[in-house]
Amino acid sequence: MKYAIVASALCLALATGPAAAQFTEEEEEAMLEARFDAPPPGWEVPRTDWGDPDIRGKWPIDYLAGTPRTRSSRYGNRRFYTDREYQEIFYDAEDAMARYEEEEDANMMAMGHWNERGLPLRQTSLTLEPANGQMPPLTEEGRRRAAGVKNSWNTEVFDSMDDFGIWDRCLTRGMPGVMLPGAYNMGIEIFQAPDQVAITIEMVHETRIVYLDGRDPPPANMQFDLGYSIGHWEGDTLVIETTNFRPFMSESPAPNSDQLHITERITLKNPDQIHYEAWVEDPVIMEGAYKLDFPWVRNEDYGMYEYACHEGNVQVRGYIMSTSPRFEAERQAAWAAREGTSAE
Repeated sequence: MKYAIVASALCLALATGPAAAQFTEEEEEAMLEARFDAPPPGWEVPRTDWGDPDIRGKWPIDYLAGTPRTRSSRYGNRRFYTDREYQEIFYDAEDAMARYEEEEDANMMAMGHWNERGLPLRQTSLTLEPANGQMPPLTEEGRRRAAGVKNSWNTEVFDSMDDFGIWDRCLTRGMPGVMLPGAYNMGIEIFQAPDQVAITIEMVHETRIVYLDGRDPPPANMQFDLGYSIGHWEGDTLVIETTNFRPFMSESPAPNSDQLHITERITLKNPDQIHYEAWVEDPVIMEGAYKLDFPWVRNEDYGMYEYACHEGNVQVRGYIMSTSPRFEAERQAAWAAREGTSAE
């Protein structure tokens, strides 16, 4: 169902979009709207028993895995691919998604099983503002923090837990990362109660609580990995303001400061699609703000799987034991013993 809904909007955009390498402002606005299906005749936003717009359900974002977070510089300020460009990346994504079946046929497990992939949106990036689809330039402090990041993606020698990132240690992906596609476990489920909305994230099994009772944020020295979220309804749109972040709990584009501030807007557009928007700013690390903007698609059949991971697991120990200079003698002895056993 989820791919059929997205495909209908994309096909409309393909059918009406020009083949030229540049779109007019009117054409781009039409393509932005074409991301969402028109609601059925007479449809109204459903309400909870207490009168709030009902956005409960499963809204997995695995289908967004084929759309990059930031835009390739080759597309400049274009928010959408041309017909030819989209056809090419669509076929590339289909080819990548075929790895699973190919591995099944070969009786093996590799990236095709582990990495969940999706077909791309027509938009060139999940970030739509600034106009170039990039995050703002880093401040001097942001550059310093970014240069100090260590994780399993950029490090070869591991000597202690400090050489692993927050996601390596199964702590969190941080904000806004938890609301964006990852390698796997991309489920999002929303629950509602009077004066509260709960957003459960499949990855690391974190839950964000959004308070709707008019309270003020806590004192600045009260900090949380995913921040403290206060929301209100503007018509049928849930607006969430999140502050009070614990520093260094988000690594992109650089480890965050306690000044990270995120404003999200969640709007039900039809029975099965939500418009998700998020403005992200952190004046300590970025010279400006950026906006994420993309559709969510309902999939009530999606299974929220266990996140079988914990800090200090065997993989972390294995990285240290196999690369740290402190254990060189033990590694050499183990190899020698193994060779001796093989020789016998």
